[in-house]
Amino acid sequence: MRNATAEADEWTDDAPVARHGGTRAGAWFAALLLAGVSTVVGCRIADTDGITPVPQLLAFLPWLLAPTTVALLFAALSRWRLGLVWSVAVLAALAWYIEPYGKTSQPKGTPVAELRVLTSNVEFGQATDELIDAIRDQRPDLVFVQECEYGCEEKLEEAFGKGKGGGEAEEDTGSGGAVGKGSYPYRQAVEGAGSDGSVILSRHPLKPAAGIPATMGMPGATADVKGHEIRLQLAHPMPPLPTHLSTWREELSDLRDYADANRTRPTVLAGDFNASQDHAVFRRILDAGFGDAARLAGDARTPSWPARTAPPLGAQIDHVLVSRDFSANRARFLDLGDTDHRTLVVDLTLFKTT
Repeated sequence: MRNATAEADEWTDDAPVARHGGTRAGAWFAALLLAGVSTVVGCRIADTDGITPVPQLLAFLPWLLAPTTVALLFAALSRWRLGLVWSVAVLAALAWYIEPYGKTSQPKGTPVAELRVLTSNVEFGQATDELIDAIRDQRPDLVFVQECEYGCEEKLEEAFGKGKGGGEAEEDTGSGGAVGKGSYPYRQAVEGAGSDGSVILSRHPLKPAAGIPATMGMPGATADVKGHEIRLQLAHPMPPLPTHLSTWREELSDLRDYADANRTRPTVLAGDFNASQDHAVFRRILDAGFGDAARLAGDARTPSWPARTAPPLGAQIDHVLVSRDFSANRARFLDLGDTDHRTLVVDLTLFKTT
């Protein structure tokens, strides 16, 4: 009877302490894990990105299930009842927020054009050769390339541009033809070294459009696809480094303003956003009336970065966002090599209301 009473007393203890040193240490370890995870989850619930290290950890929100499960195990072994309740509550919150963000709906109207879009961060141009092979294989209509420095631009021009002395290029009729010299005669770029350069390639005629001023290049354009104008904007804001959090927020806010200004017209906003659906500043872009094509195609949580550990471990920070004029039929993530990002390819359908 005494032993049973003592065991019950240990279970009713509501503080991470116990008589035995090992049990006390286990309870304190569980408490530390739960405190850290709860801070991140609390910011997600409060719809804020907080301060370092919260923005960095929010990108990996689903993977916080692992330390929370470890905390639950240690709380059970330590017979810490409050720790068990705390762990279950955090697990429930994580399970809720792991669900894809936002609602989906099918565009109204008549389908008028099919588009294949590819976005790729080639990491200082290192993966340009692999990107060229991927373009030839996937045959996209629109290509958004981030960290395309001078050498990258030259290689893409050599592989797909009009070439010297070429006349006016004719609009390509779709993504099914062979890809080679002259396949992407239209481009809009911000030239730069290292991570500053970016380029949009297109089979369809492009008109220059004001891009978004930022630390790294974010060019814009307007494409004419079978007589339908589509606004294009490449996204590449600063990453959420501890010393650049304010810049990260400001540049993502600028992308949100762009989305809000173009919510009523066909628009594609694609690139390396350095943010996931678990970042409040990224959700503001979705709330402006845009859908994430990977999420629409059923791949809301497929990691795109870092390529070395994806898909088992990573975050989806590379996106193709579309206005409500589009549906997304298929998404796939390609491993190029020589870059820390996976390439995203999506198939879109443009609808027009009659």
